[in-house]
Amino acid sequence: MEIINTIGRRKTAIARIYLSDGNGEVRINGRTLEDYFPSPTLQYIVNQPFQLTENAGKYDIKANLDGGGITGQAEALRLAISRALCKIDETYRPTLKAQGLLRRDPRMVERKKPGQPGARKKFQFSKR
Repeated sequence: MEIINTIGRRKTAIARIYLSDGNGEVRINGRTLEDYFPSPTLQYIVNQPFQLTENAGKYDIKANLDGGGITGQAEALRLAISRALCKIDETYRPTLKAQGLLRRDPRMVERKKPGQPGARKKFQFSKR
């Protein structure tokens, strides 16, 4: 099997992954999965596509994560892994789609407007 290259995004986080046959090793920016994402919740998010398609421990991942926070990065990585698994076998698509793992979450931070302290907040009104 050749190396499969996909991309995933969430908020301002971008995940570029290279998926190949292996024994389940996940390297993120040169670090292990447990080292990069110490929280079990974030590790679960990253491994979700493998568990749903019953491919845990079959593929190695080399990932480059950039931007955003740790939750956005974990969800961007999950999207990239889901897309890569669909490239390997198209029969995984209905399973991943039903769980919403192939949808790019469009929610972004709303921009700050001029003359206001934030996106929606207004400066305090003073009558006098």
